[in-house]
Amino acid sequence: MDLFVLATVFAVVVSGVSVMAGVSGTVRVIDGDTFDVGDTRVRLHGIDAPEQDQTCKTEQGQRWDCGAWVSETVRARYEGRQTTCEETDRDRYGRIVAICFTDGQDIGEALVHDGLAFAFRRYSMDYDLTEKGAAVRDAGLHASRVQSPSQYRETRAVGRIPPDRSCRIKGNISSKGERIFHVPGQRHYERTGIRPENGERWFCTAQEAVSAGWRAARR
Repeated sequence: MDLFVLATVFAVVVSGVSVMAGVSGTVRVIDGDTFDVGDTRVRLHGIDAPEQDQTCKTEQGQRWDCGAWVSETVRARYEGRQTTCEETDRDRYGRIVAICFTDGQDIGEALVHDGLAFAFRRYSMDYDLTEKGAAVRDAGLHASRVQSPSQYRETRAVGRIPPDRSCRIKGNISSKGERIFHVPGQRHYERTGIRPENGERWFCTAQEAVSAGWRAARR
């Protein structure tokens, strides 16, 4: 390694600057704004899509499953395709937040352009104008009355955030009485709320959950 490279590495370490990594691979769609890229869970940078169970209303007041529609539409477009992602951050669940490209196209920008997701202005203004253009065209979700995904999550946030950040495993009891635990990164983790009054509980380790009689979620 030459002196210039050594000096550059040293400068980065000393300054505390972290070098963001990239990831590439085949896409498996989790929902409208979250992919598995190879073996890595990726949250798309700067966008927010409806939750899987979120509903919207048509202009005539008819309720429809817009969250499921977005997930299936995104899955039809990107499932199995190759993508390259540039990491921009990490979220509170430890997932990579990244800008992802397929055939040179920014996936997040394309989803906002087509009204399948919204600009997540709390974290980035990158797609602000793209969303405004989609709204003018009544593209996708903009043709309906839709609550912002972040507001929807807030109304359903009871029991979703661990009171102890070191004990983040969710011990849920299904409608059939089955005890199932979910770990961060699994498909249903974020939407699962824990209600201690119903016998549900938080665990610090998977082994602790198994010992208490819970089984691991299958996905």
